[in-house]
Amino acid sequence: MKILFLSFYYQPDLSAGSFRSTSLIKALLEQLPSNAEIELITTHPNRYNSFTSEAPEFEKHLGLTIHRIKLPKHKSGIFDQSKAFLMFAKRALHLSKAKNYDLIYATSSRLMTSVLGAYISKKIKKPLYLDIRDIFVDSIKDVLPRKFVWAVMPFFSALERWTITAANRVNLVSQGYLPYFLLRYPNQNFVLFTNGIDDQFINIQPQQPVKSNSKLLTVVYAGNMGDGQGLHIIIPELAKKFKDRLQFNLIGDGSRKKQLVSAVKTAGCKNVKILSPVKRDALINMYQRADILFLHLSDYNVCRKVLPSKLFEYAALGKPIWAGVTGYAAQFIYDNINNVAVFLPCDAEEAMASFERLEIKDRPRTNFIAKFSRKKIMKNMAEDIINTLQQN
Repeated sequence: MKILFLSFYYQPDLSAGSFRSTSLIKALLEQLPSNAEIELITTHPNRYNSFTSEAPEFEKHLGLTIHRIKLPKHKSGIFDQSKAFLMFAKRALHLSKAKNYDLIYATSSRLMTSVLGAYISKKIKKPLYLDIRDIFVDSIKDVLPRKFVWAVMPFFSALERWTITAANRVNLVSQGYLPYFLLRYPNQNFVLFTNGIDDQFINIQPQQPVKSNSKLLTVVYAGNMGDGQGLHIIIPELAKKFKDRLQFNLIGDGSRKKQLVSAVKTAGCKNVKILSPVKRDALINMYQRADILFLHLSDYNVCRKVLPSKLFEYAALGKPIWAGVTGYAAQFIYDNINNVAVFLPCDAEEAMASFERLEIKDRPRTNFIAKFSRKKIMKNMAEDIINTLQQN
């Protein structure tokens, strides 16, 4: 029994896709027969241009072979990303050529890794299991110029249809994606295995309520700084309004980081620090020193469907959460997480009003952690992948 596992990101890279793939492979190895093998084709750490971490090009473990493809340095622009993916796809096809797999698994946020998985699956006539972490066709309408979207939309829509219909099983990482996919592919076999909370966060959850005594409260954001987060729009105005009450520490990188730095400087905000990505242990330490954790998504149609992976680790830490989200993410918060101030994206006035509803206190979220442990979710997903393999 042999599985080809395609993931653009894998440990030690810093991304939701990396953490998810790492956990899923561990769960698969625990459940597969002793003679089974997973062949992972991924990349050297490349999620952020400002973060590098060494990892071997080839690793061989019991039941797991890892190939890491070296990519040229690239930024978050679509042309840089396209060039990087083409190099990944070319090498992946070479590495998988003439090999006998029993199932192809592909996890994808920008569609193309799924396309690669579908191509290999069709070529060798073996089952395909897709893990969809974003709706690429929906998102390009919000981030690309309208004339360009008009030209490429038919192509990408056809590519999505070809890919989704090629799969034997499709997992959607957010329930908010389900209406989009059911409308277009009513006969496809969809399941829902979300992101979750890793053990590093579960192990440091607060055991009892602790109130902050800080006079200047620290607000921490960690993650991507791109169009989809809109930090360059919301942060300068909030920082000005709360200049005597809040210190903003923003950790990450992305296509709008330069604009964020410029907007903060233009606004004259002295209470904002913009830091480069750090390894997870250092990030957890920064989280623990925070009084409030900040989350923001732009007011795009696709952002109303997503469920940010960041929410899971934020919630596990027991910190107050200040979140500019709408749609499914907002509903998920209302249903599952306490002590969260939700406001409409890019609306600074509502953000300021919502802030006053926060209780500046760390408190356990025991039920949430029990429900959304990544280990438990990935165990169930691994079982589903193995069942798919055995049924085909």
